[in-house]
Amino acid sequence: RAKEIKTKLGTLLQKPDSAIDFIIPYPEKPEKVPKAQKPSPEEALQWRDSLEKLLQNPYGLASFRSFLRSEFSEENAEFWVACEDYKKTKSPMKMEEKAKKIYEEFIQTEAPKEVNIDHFTKAVTMKNLVEPSPSSFDMAQKRIFALMEKDSLPRFLRSEFYQELIK
Repeated sequence: RAKEIKTKLGTLLQKPDSAIDFIIPYPEKPEKVPKAQKPSPEEALQWRDSLEKLLQNPYGLASFRSFLRSEFSEENAEFWVACEDYKKTKSPMKMEEKAKKIYEEFIQTEAPKEVNIDHFTKAVTMKNLVEPSPSSFDMAQKRIFALMEKDSLPRFLRSEFYQELIK
């Protein structure tokens, strides 16, 4: 019996067969932000007062998304970006296509990146999608913005990554 346990332990302690075994599930630092120009500490300090300023700054948005990714909650920022892109769509055909994609990816129950919106907001959004318009996702986008502002932004502002930016 002891020999059997020792053999099993030996097997478990052997080196992993593939690189997949080396993946660390919880990154300690958000990954590096792509090519957007790094803001001055003064500019980054303005993000404390306004999630909107943070999201409008390419470096800020990339930093925030990277931070959310490290917390496994990037769907909110992705949804917000998708809605911003959707509002710029001119062609009714393209708008309908994008609306369907956003709905399937973020709104419908059990969507791969389902955002946390209340039943009423979901119902209004679905009603708006019968005839897609640039404002179809406005209510849901406002709810998610408020959630990020209240919940994610304060955590981001306390993060090591943000603290380095304002030094």
